[in-house]
Amino acid sequence: MAAHDAWALICRLFAGGTPVLRATLSPREASALTVLGKAVKPTVVDHSFVLCPHCQQHRAQVWGDGRGGRICRCPDCGPVAVEANDGAALALDEDWLRQKMRLALAIESRDGIDDLGNGVWRLGDARRSPILLARDLTRVLQEPELLDRVRVVGGDIRVITPRPRTTRGSPFGPGVEWLALEERFTFYGGGIALVGTPSPAAQQTVVDPATPVYGPFSADFKWATLPDISGTPIRLTDGQAKVFAALWSFKGEATTADRIMQRADLDSAKPSDMFKIKAKDRGKPEPAAQHAAYGALAVTQQRAGLYSMPCAAGALA
Repeated sequence: MAAHDAWALICRLFAGGTPVLRATLSPREASALTVLGKAVKPTVVDHSFVLCPHCQQHRAQVWGDGRGGRICRCPDCGPVAVEANDGAALALDEDWLRQKMRLALAIESRDGIDDLGNGVWRLGDARRSPILLARDLTRVLQEPELLDRVRVVGGDIRVITPRPRTTRGSPFGPGVEWLALEERFTFYGGGIALVGTPSPAAQQTVVDPATPVYGPFSADFKWATLPDISGTPIRLTDGQAKVFAALWSFKGEATTADRIMQRADLDSAKPSDMFKIKAKDRGKPEPAAQHAAYGALAVTQQRAGLYSMPCAAGALA
């Protein structure tokens, strides 16, 4: 049970993201410290408050006792002497955790760890699957652009987080697999091991929403895969997707801007309007890639006022 208790403590420390006082550890957690080794480390916390050493129920302010010692004033116990180890704290060595997680997932060493900010890290790619480690599942659900930043062609994304109390089943749609930290990994031999097998649903072939279906475009035309422009699929706006879908529908035939925009159900005068880079977006990679995608895929006959998409010639849809 020591390894189980050790892993439970690691997961608790990671989810909290802050040091904990040794005095707050349960007896089983305290016993687990003997096997954790470098996974946890002593740390410094604010010594102006401590957990009451007597009842361990209240956090009380620390005062000098006038004789070189210290006391805290607990609302239940009154003045209680505070020893040096009453403020002892420990923290998870999160660098250790991330490196051991990479080993457990067989992530190639040449891939570095990217800090995406606020408790989210890209650990690297395992068999073309980007791996995200996050302190909180909610943040990833509320910021789907985190997934777009690491998406690769032909690979699903795996997101690893502690399990929230309210989550049931898979919180993500196709193309993203969620692994609960507490359940899919364990502390073993001084490191971390991947345990269990994926559920039948997770073993099924996952369809990446950016996978090209119509030439370079995804099934909904909201992604364009153009390796000469971008190493990752280019995410398009709704208006841009409608323009490309309309151009594709003419199967390479040159046609007028009016017909294209009418079929796209857009009010703009011509297709290129949807790909103009606004002043506030200049220098940003995503608008630049969208603009370059239009330039690479759409052909304009300016004098005749005609537009076409040669890659759609002979398309069946």
